[in-house]
Amino acid sequence: MSQFVHVASTTDIPDPGKLLVEVDGEMIALFHVDKSFYAIDDVCTHDGGPLVDGELKDYTIACPRHGAKFDIRTGAALSMPAIRPTLAHDVKVEDGAISVRLREAGSGPSGNPSSPTPQRATTASVLPTQAADKPETIASPDEKTPTESLTSTTLSEDIVRELLKQVKDPELFVNIIDLGLIYNVSFSPASENPKQHVSIDMTMTSPACPAGPQLIADTKRAVNTHEAVEDVEVRIVMEPPWTPDRMTDDGRDQLGIF
Repeated sequence: MSQFVHVASTTDIPDPGKLLVEVDGEMIALFHVDKSFYAIDDVCTHDGGPLVDGELKDYTIACPRHGAKFDIRTGAALSMPAIRPTLAHDVKVEDGAISVRLREAGSGPSGNPSSPTPQRATTASVLPTQAADKPETIASPDEKTPTESLTSTTLSEDIVRELLKQVKDPELFVNIIDLGLIYNVSFSPASENPKQHVSIDMTMTSPACPAGPQLIADTKRAVNTHEAVEDVEVRIVMEPPWTPDRMTDDGRDQLGIF
């Protein structure tokens, strides 16, 4: 286990207040709230952004990039778009000197093993598929599945957005429409047939979102299922930046945000 390292004096941080310190080569956000001191990794687990520059309110720090909130006492993720905790560390105050001891990942507030940190999923459910362990259902010749009804209906922005509800973020398991990732949908005629080119302006929850390539590919695949689509162009735009306010009520309900 690492040792306590002196990082500041109690007079260096107002109450409430915060300070960025370095401990054994790690950047740590140090907080002073209600006469107590707390330390967590200065890392938002959503996109790696710094936390110490965010707004401190009571025992909550909000990431300045996308608004994800963390408990400064435990490191727990309190709101979207973060779903994984950041690491909390031990703090000791003696004779006005503040010392911090780094904890190892997987230890709780008292050094006891905590519940496993959620990991990013490696696959996503994109388009409806037939489960391998269920008997195949044969539709009658005049009966269409919901997806077939969408893909044969006259192409429009509403239809494209309905198709995109099949595309889910692999980490949050919420579709990209309810997450508010689709900014604009436009059409232009194909040159040699009656089909349409579809252009989609899409954003990510962070510029470095690791799921980006998968979401782009899945977006193209979902829209290309429509019989009137010639091809699909997906343009990634970061202005205006995504915030949780762009989510639909359904998306908030799925994530327990009220």
